[in-house]
Amino acid sequence: MGGFCIFTPVMMKQRENIIYGRKPLLDAITGGKRIDRILIQKGLAGEEITKIKSAAAQNGIGIQFVPVEKIERVAGRPQHGKEANHQGVIGFLSMVEYYSPDDVIHYAHDRQEDPLLLILDGVTDVHNIGAIGRSAECFGVHGLIVPETGSAQINPEAIKASAGALTKINICREKSLVTTIKYLKAHGIKVFGAALNGAVDIASADFKVPCAIVMGAEGEGISDAILRLCDENIKIPMKGTTESLNVSVSAAVILYEVMKQRG
Repeated sequence: MGGFCIFTPVMMKQRENIIYGRKPLLDAITGGKRIDRILIQKGLAGEEITKIKSAAAQNGIGIQFVPVEKIERVAGRPQHGKEANHQGVIGFLSMVEYYSPDDVIHYAHDRQEDPLLLILDGVTDVHNIGAIGRSAECFGVHGLIVPETGSAQINPEAIKASAGALTKINICREKSLVTTIKYLKAHGIKVFGAALNGAVDIASADFKVPCAIVMGAEGEGISDAILRLCDENIKIPMKGTTESLNVSVSAAVILYEVMKQRG
């Protein structure tokens, strides 16, 4: 992805996975480049902006309307009195390819294995995303599911933190985790929630069935709407006085137990 570069009369600097400028961004979308999300300066209008919005909608790309200050923070402040060349729009190239939950289920079945999915609800730290991705790949998770909004981006920093594992695992980015979990349950996937209330120790849970494990944000935990959908809550037994483990460490411990049970 880093080699993608566009030269136009209004040349927009690209930094790693970022595209600046209206025409370069529109060319990238219509040219089939995978775009994670788009930032558009609040209040912008015009033909090019309309085309960007339309192309984004057709390709399922999320748009955030933000103050110009945010655009400039991402693009870098103007230097030597020159205006920043972002033209009020910034696009983030996807660093990974995204799949559907159905793709992941078929992938597991093709390997003659019971599906194992990991769902992240509100995990916003890129280093945690990276560390979780690394553990997921190591312990045989078939797919990692993250929400379109309210989650850390799969960006170069996250991929670096995962030691490249995020490029080796199937990742699903879903508009609604509630809808996705209902879909999984309808297809015979048992959903476990990593939560303390009414939870059983992970050694007592049966992970040998097709299953998905939900990990919540640190502090907030799993949202109530998703927790109500979980078939069973699980917890890691601990002896110390520390209240909880880091979410990435918790994921690794739980996934090790899954792998141990599955042999």
